[in-house]
Amino acid sequence: MDKFENVTAIKKANIYFEGKVTSRTILFNDGTKKTLGIILPGQYEFGTGDKEIMEVLTGTLNVLFPGSEAWITYEAGQSFEVPANSVFNVSANQVADYCCSYIKE
Repeated sequence: MDKFENVTAIKKANIYFEGKVTSRTILFNDGTKKTLGIILPGQYEFGTGDKEIMEVLTGTLNVLFPGSEAWITYEAGQSFEVPANSVFNVSANQVADYCCSYIKE
């Protein structure tokens, strides 16, 4: 899906890590939520409440999942799932664009 229609976009940005990671929240009529964001080069640790599906739109993200010691690389067009209530690490060597879907279970 290249675009979202009939949604509400929250104007205020979510800003993390001194502006090195930013996103905008998109709310859908059915109550679901996504964020569209940018990750600048660096390594970051994130915590989840809900399960998340991260889609890499441009660039490459390296991900260290909870309980793992091996980084996995995801390129544009690929996605990965992060369990609810967990902590994971992401690193980027170049600017990466992403879409995150929040899954209520």
